[in-house]
Amino acid sequence: MNICDVRDDDFPSITRMYNYYVEHTIVTFDEEPLTCEAMRQKAGVIQRNYPYWVLEDDGGTVVGYGYGSQFRAKPAYRFTVETSIYFETSATGKGYGSALYTALLADLRDRGFKTALGVLGLPNEASAGLHEKMGFVKTGHLHNAGWKFGRWVDTGYWHLDLTTFARK
Repeated sequence: MNICDVRDDDFPSITRMYNYYVEHTIVTFDEEPLTCEAMRQKAGVIQRNYPYWVLEDDGGTVVGYGYGSQFRAKPAYRFTVETSIYFETSATGKGYGSALYTALLADLRDRGFKTALGVLGLPNEASAGLHEKMGFVKTGHLHNAGWKFGRWVDTGYWHLDLTTFARK
């Protein structure tokens, strides 16, 4: 496995991966698939201040990606970061999530961020489990926060103090 900065030729894989979650899950509250160019532009904005990485399997195929992003626009939130990771459905359960998250969180800590937040559409047992495995603690639950697929969806907030996070 290899974790590295996103490259321009990774965006078709990233876009396909993400759009699966848009079209079939409540993991993201986007309702319409993104184009490859829209995904590339979104990443460009994120990369100005945050890491944006891909995870390749042993064959060099991109099977996941993750990044940090701005939590809220107010200046007092500048040391808080929202985290996101996505994987090919065939790549789950192989330890990739822990590996990518460990590297991402260590980098965010090293960049001076104090707090990492996982913001999850609920229910999402797999993602909640990964966050808790990484040391996040559930600190909030918003009921009926989003509307997707003709139903109300809750949002949960998981918190991690990056000053206490140690690379595992």
